[in-house]
Amino acid sequence: MLIQMNAQNPPQRLVAMAVDVLRQGGVIAYPTDTHYGIGCDIFNKRAIEKIYQLRQRDKKKPFSFICSDLKHISNYAKVSNYAYKTMRRLLPGPYTFILEGSKLVPRIMLTKRRTAGIRVPDHAICIALVKTLGNPIISTSAKDPDGNIFEDPSLLHDYFGNRIDLVIDGGTVPGRPSSVISLIDDRPEIVREGLGDVSSL
Repeated sequence: MLIQMNAQNPPQRLVAMAVDVLRQGGVIAYPTDTHYGIGCDIFNKRAIEKIYQLRQRDKKKPFSFICSDLKHISNYAKVSNYAYKTMRRLLPGPYTFILEGSKLVPRIMLTKRRTAGIRVPDHAICIALVKTLGNPIISTSAKDPDGNIFEDPSLLHDYFGNRIDLVIDGGTVPGRPSSVISLIDDRPEIVREGLGDVSSL
């Protein structure tokens, strides 16, 4: 199913419809401030495994997930004063921060070092989805096995077909990845330079 949603002011009725799909263990595609993402409820193991199959990804490589704001992040990660100040300056925005996960994060979402990649995108649709669901959703780029990123939601819908339960068309997105920054031990390390400006780090 493909639905259109206003990217600046997503209608609550449509957001609730997408969240119902997530609550029932469904997989959705949605726009972010970087590219279209594929996601599910972070607490639904079966849905997470479905995304691993869709992306043909090694289970030793956990997916990032989206929180709604800094307060929400502090439930799912250990946030030092330094990490809080750094993230407050840059979020919401096109960044993925690597932090030590809290006990709330399912093991499948953590690396061996118990770290997790966390995003707060500057995009009203994904923030509305997370707020309405009440917990994070997985965020992995919508790609084919050759690594081509889908920037057009209708092409994404045609490619994945019924393997994705719902595709949200929120218009055009930049089509570039986020910058990935590790804040482990309060030592900022730029893992990947993407859309977000990392010069202040």
